Amino acid sequence: MLELLWIVIVIIVVILPLLSAAIKIVQEYERGVIFRLGRLVGPRGPGLFLIVPFIDRMQKIDLRVVTMEVPPQEVITRDNVSVRVSAVVYFRVISPEDAVVKVTDYVRATFQIAQTTLRSVLGQSEMDELLSQREAINLRLQQIIDEQTEPWGIKVSVVEVKDVELPETMKRAMAKQAEAEREKRAKIIHAEGEMAAAQNLREAAQIIEVEPAALQLRYLQTLTEIAVEKNSTIIFPVPIDVVAAFMKGMKGKASGGEKPDQSAGS
Repeated sequence: MLELLWIVIVIIVVILPLLSAAIKIVQEYERGVIFRLGRLVGPRGPGLFLIVPFIDRMQKIDLRVVTMEVPPQEVITRDNVSVRVSAVVYFRVISPEDAVVKVTDYVRATFQIAQTTLRSVLGQSEMDELLSQREAINLRLQQIIDEQTEPWGIKVSVVEVKDVELPETMKRAMAKQAEAEREKRAKIIHAEGEMAAAQNLREAAQIIEVEPAALQLRYLQTLTEIAVEKNSTIIFPVPIDVVAAFMKGMKGKASGGEKPDQSAGS
């Protein structure tokens, strides 16, 4: 009976720790990279598997997407404008063994690469490109960072320039530029309207010249529009042709009256 008790104690003290060290469980989003006596065996998982206790060593690697924020960086653009730019990087591990063997800390290494690449790429761009061509700059950042982190088993999927802080003097200059552009467009639109109005007036004058009755109809329409308002005075436009005929008659009378005086004097 005593010997059986000692056997049970030995099993509890020796076998159970060995089993707990040999049995490993890895989640669906993880992989266990196995090293046997210092040599790489390969990734295992997900699920339940066994390793050799005290001989094999396992390191877990998370395969989920990592969202890493790059803090604001002081950048001088190609046209010598100082801006503060922040960004966000999305990446994940696609090769667990490379992420363990080829780099000490893949998260920190990716962060440093993203930080230096952000300053380098934005320093080669002008401020207008940074504000208007954001998608092209994001794509260029993603390609450069992905090429540098690919040997580490890292896949950079998205890089987004999140915020751009401009100096106050530059904001005021841009506001003045936008105001000037709007005034320019307003003047152009006004000039185009004047040109269209002049063309329409010319066409109307040609029509009235062919059909003089159209001018009388226009006068009547003007009187109708004036009569709608509650005015005590109505101004009626007189046709120029009537005035011209009246003035011509007056000149004829005046010239006829002067001729007898000239003949009498002679």
